[in-house]
Amino acid sequence: MEISAQLVKQLREMTDAGMMDCKKALVEVGGDIQKAVEYLREKGLSKAAKKADRVASEGVVGVEVASDFSKASMLEINSETDFVAKNDNFKDLVAKSSKLVFDHNISDVSTLNSIQIEGTKFEEYLQQNIAKIGENIVIRRLESIKVEGNAVVNGYVHSNGRVGVLIAIKYNNANSKTPAAELARNFCMHAAAMKPQVLSYHELDYEFIQKEKVALIAELTKENEELKRLGKPLHKIPEYVSRSELTAEVLESTKKKLQDDLKAQGKPEQIWDKIIPGQIERFIADNTLIDQRLTLLGQFFVMDDKKTIAQVLDAKSKELGDELEIIKYVRFELGEGIEKKVEDFAAEVAAQMQ
Repeated sequence: MEISAQLVKQLREMTDAGMMDCKKALVEVGGDIQKAVEYLREKGLSKAAKKADRVASEGVVGVEVASDFSKASMLEINSETDFVAKNDNFKDLVAKSSKLVFDHNISDVSTLNSIQIEGTKFEEYLQQNIAKIGENIVIRRLESIKVEGNAVVNGYVHSNGRVGVLIAIKYNNANSKTPAAELARNFCMHAAAMKPQVLSYHELDYEFIQKEKVALIAELTKENEELKRLGKPLHKIPEYVSRSELTAEVLESTKKKLQDDLKAQGKPEQIWDKIIPGQIERFIADNTLIDQRLTLLGQFFVMDDKKTIAQVLDAKSKELGDELEIIKYVRFELGEGIEKKVEDFAAEVAAQMQ
């Protein structure tokens, strides 16, 4: 039968349920509005809509990895309070949602919503859980990575469930599979702690780097004022801040200056080749501070802080007689980017009593 928009509007005003839920309820009961109210109450959907405008910024990040490292998935499920995030019903929802995403290799919420779970669409299943648990719950984002051929994907979720990371590594030799998977896991743990935003400097555009450069130099200059007052060594103010600025011309010019310095110091020319590579490496480290803050490959590895992730990857490649390459990096931190709504407690109680 045809359900009028006016009837849907009336049911929505009576129950605060979503428009689509109201229409479906009316269709199910043949347009009888009182039966539709009962239908929504039985489904728990009349409560769910009232919770939908409340900010969900707690919750958990879940990670699933295949035993053969051929695929992995990660999702962030938000709740309103940390208390509910520890609820058994919520944990069950997370486990079932994670398995669904993993089994079907899903990478977007709209696809997840259309998948069947326990005889119903996931979107409806989630609404039922919202009503049962008593808080707004949001599947905020998810990612699935499936690799083929000579590649592995591994993941890590921190023990508090607030940070998760997936990393995929490509290799050439079959014998490299296990060490590549172990390395991916270690890099995931590093990324969980050190918060790189992107994989490499190639993902940072020129305008962004120049803005960050101005801010970084101002920050270091300000810190130097305090260091000078305390009589401590000052920060070097870098001329460059990213590997993208260190062109072949810049590196060649730097090498020439270093050679001139060694010559002025009276160092024998035959030993320059042993000294200059280390000095170039130091120059690059001093002039890639933005990369070290924001990129995975540019950061110094927490398990070997003398080498960047890129250098560790290169060293492992040489050790294995292979060529390893990170082909995918994804990091979720619970609630990042969400503005948490802070309300006056007395005002909140007063609002609920109206």
